[in-house]
Amino acid sequence: MGIIAWIVFGLIAGAIAKLLMPGKDPGGCIVTIVIGIVGAVVGGWIGSALGFGDVTGFNVGSFAIAVLGAVILLVLYRLIKR
Repeated sequence: MGIIAWIVFGLIAGAIAKLLMPGKDPGGCIVTIVIGIVGAVVGGWIGSALGFGDVTGFNVGSFAIAVLGAVILLVLYRLIKR
């Protein structure tokens, strides 16, 4: 995927992660995009390491893995910022 597609995909995954885990987080839209993009990469890495698949494009499986990775990253971000 191109960089614009990763940014859009990461923004959506980061926004869904924040919806799944509401609360006060420092940062705004930029942090949401970064959490989503890195979460997609982390989710893809963990998914491929465990044999579940990876982030291969705009499909349901890749989206679920990206959101899961973004949620994991958001939990870690909250623990670090606490």
